[in-house]
Amino acid sequence: MYHLLKGFHEYLTRKEEFSVIILGLDGAGKTTLLEKIKTLYNDTPGLSPDKIAPTVGQNMGKITLPSTILKFWDLGGQRGIRSIWHRYYDDCHAVVFVIDAEDRERLSEGWEVFDSVLSAPQILGVPLLLLANKQDSPQSLSVEEIRNDYEEWHRRKAESARRSFGEEIDSQHRSERIASLDVMGVSALEGTGVRAAIDWLFIRVQNSRRRDES
Repeated sequence: MYHLLKGFHEYLTRKEEFSVIILGLDGAGKTTLLEKIKTLYNDTPGLSPDKIAPTVGQNMGKITLPSTILKFWDLGGQRGIRSIWHRYYDDCHAVVFVIDAEDRERLSEGWEVFDSVLSAPQILGVPLLLLANKQDSPQSLSVEEIRNDYEEWHRRKAESARRSFGEEIDSQHRSERIASLDVMGVSALEGTGVRAAIDWLFIRVQNSRRRDES
């Protein structure tokens, strides 16, 4: 009887685990974001910013929420490491793409990489959140400016494709995804907006799971 009750209690209190991959260019603040998430949600704080080195490969962190465990994979953003990102697509439940809103010189490079992620067929149905990081800096673009900058970049790319090849570059599914893209502002350094981003992920992975089950 004890084992039956114990098993029933474990069934009722078990927590589902979801994998979230954190992508973005090197220097965008992905690891700082992960360490801030760990600090905000775990008893053991994450690394302080002065102890964070560029990611070569991956970092992993895990947080526990009501009924849910979120496991984060922070993947290195250097050009040579981006080629391994696709290996994580099949098993992830959500994608967070971090853009450095302060580094205007690399925005076009960031959009090129973001666009390739957005187009990956393995994650077309996976929740995707774009984070405009470094909102603590007065030089950073706002959330609205980041969204407008991406839409303008994408418009130029589409126009160039039409002129060069006479073809459209967007599928209907992809166009709808761009139109419904969620962009949130955060400061991974100070923690501003991080809890709101985690709330977004928590809700989206739950809803995504329910759609898969229906």
